[in-house]
Amino acid sequence: MASILVTRTLPDAVLSRLRGAAEIDVWAEPQAIPRETLLSRVRGRDALVCLLTDRIDSEVLDAAGPSLRVVANVAVGYNNIDVAACRARHVTVTNTPDVLTNACADFTWGLILAITRRLGEGERVVRAGRWGGWALDYMLGMELRGKQLGIVGLGRIGVAVAEKASAFGMRVAYSGRRPVEMPGAVHLSLEELLRTSDVVSLHCPSTPETLHLMNAARLSLMRPTAYLINTSRGPVVDEAALADALQSGRLAGAALDVYEREPEIHPALFGLENALLIPHLASATTETRTAMADLAASNALAVLAGQPAVTPV
Repeated sequence: MASILVTRTLPDAVLSRLRGAAEIDVWAEPQAIPRETLLSRVRGRDALVCLLTDRIDSEVLDAAGPSLRVVANVAVGYNNIDVAACRARHVTVTNTPDVLTNACADFTWGLILAITRRLGEGERVVRAGRWGGWALDYMLGMELRGKQLGIVGLGRIGVAVAEKASAFGMRVAYSGRRPVEMPGAVHLSLEELLRTSDVVSLHCPSTPETLHLMNAARLSLMRPTAYLINTSRGPVVDEAALADALQSGRLAGAALDVYEREPEIHPALFGLENALLIPHLASATTETRTAMADLAASNALAVLAGQPAVTPV
């Protein structure tokens, strides 16, 4: 019988599927599996079901040995996996696209509304007992109607976010390598998008090219009344430069769900009322996380059965 290492507890129904087809070893602790534990428990496995918190590199692949046939990531991103090293060892890598698109798009709009209307700041005031009652000019935010939403990276999630913009009366601009068919959306260079947008939402992958894509120079192009949203990958934003822009008033606000060195966050962001900091929750619905785990299981079981992966990288 095939043997599978699962690096974090998955929904019971998904674990039952895996147990029905293979012997499974599950790391059941709430924190990420320690590196040394991963290296020891992956030895001799036929499949590895892992998360973004697990770094799967040559060391892990060598520890697993020649029996390893598939690495199934429970995430749409796969920058935690050395895909080239897997390919060199004929190990299939899979991810979980599509199933989290709607949850992430809805969440992005939640962040847009929260930061532009100062919901996090207001909630903190109420909880601290510092609210003195209604006033005409108290804690004013920005309306979305008539404003421009700039989307950086028009993949599945970026498209889903753009499609909801009309409900809020926003026009859409996007930057990317090539124009796409989207009625009413305008294709702009990244620099022009940053100069003209009132809300900039990042939806690009983490690659060497996108590392610190939003650095001090690009943040300086944004309007001082504009807001930055990041639900893509933490390393896309230079957190130190962002904190400086927010602190100095060169940027109105930022809402972040991902960070450069998760779970660490740049300390300068904590004291800023115009920074909304969320603990990587974009896909965190029961339905979506279950679907992600189930798709990862389907990928692992397909490869072990000698069939093509459902969603190979």
